Amino acid sequence: MIPKTDNDLLSLNIETQPSLTYALDIENGRIRGSVDRVEALRQAIYLILSTERYEYLIYSWDYGVELKELIGQSKEYALSEIKRRITEALTQDDRITAVEGFEFEVEKNSVHTTFTARTIFGEMEVETDVRG
Repeated sequence: MIPKTDNDLLSLNIETQPSLTYALDIENGRIRGSVDRVEALRQAIYLILSTERYEYLIYSWDYGVELKELIGQSKEYALSEIKRRITEALTQDDRITAVEGFEFEVEKNSVHTTFTARTIFGEMEVETDVRG
């Protein structure tokens, strides 16, 4: 018997997957409950910026940020690359539409970075430290 198929293979329905995930309690190193939507995205941004790209086999090469090799580079080069690399890393997530408004505070061994992530849930202010 030959199975019957639909000839309408070109009409695909693209569904957005729910963003429900485990809630990380970073300070205490525990998982507590679950988060969805804005808090899940805030957590995803934290995890992306905390993961060095290409360093862990469990993650695809699209996941994480490449900041490690900026250590020891000139300040001007490092600041422009931090902006580009953070933008590239975060826009891999389809919930993030743009990353802009970068501000840097350069200290002796680190750069405190503040920026705005435009997301499908609205704007989100993000802060991170790049240590070297």
